[in-house]
Amino acid sequence: MSAFVIDAFEFSRLKERREGDVSIADMARLSAESVNKSASLRWSLQGGADSLNHPQLILSVSGTIELMCQRCMTPLKFAVESESILILAKTDERADGIDALLADDTVDVIVASKTMNIMELIEDEALLAIPLAPKHDVCPDNAALNDLMGTKKASPFAVLKDLKQ
Repeated sequence: MSAFVIDAFEFSRLKERREGDVSIADMARLSAESVNKSASLRWSLQGGADSLNHPQLILSVSGTIELMCQRCMTPLKFAVESESILILAKTDERADGIDALLADDTVDVIVASKTMNIMELIEDEALLAIPLAPKHDVCPDNAALNDLMGTKKASPFAVLKDLKQ
C-alpha cells in the first residue's frame, strides 16, 4: 500500500483538502475480502475543526467492491458510500475525555499523530462499510442452491416405517 502520510493536526489547522483514487489491490485487508482486486475507491479528506474547536478530519470513501455472496457463492457488487467525522486527540486519555464530552455516536474520536497514514484510514472506512456476510437480495442463479434444497433426504422415521412393514 502506498503511504500517504500527513501531520494530522497541521492538516486540520490549515483546513487542507486532498482527494484521489486508490486501488483495492493496494489494500491488503480489503483485497482479501474482494473478488475483483482491479477495482478502485474514490476518497477525499478535509481538515478543519468542530464547533468546540477540536481538530477534525472528514473522510469520504466511495466506489464499488465485488464481494462473495454467502448464499449462492457468486460475486456481488456492493456500493460503498461512507463519510466519517474523525475528531483528533493526542492521547488515549484525551480521546476518552473528548468522546465523553461530545456524547455523539455520529463522530469518532481517534488518537492522531504527526505521521498519520491516510491509506490505513481509507481501508478501515471501506472495511467498516461492507457487510459481515454479504448476500444478494435475490440471488441471480439459484440452480445450484435449488438442487441442494430440492434433494430431500429420506427421514430416518420413514425408513423405519418401511422396515416395519
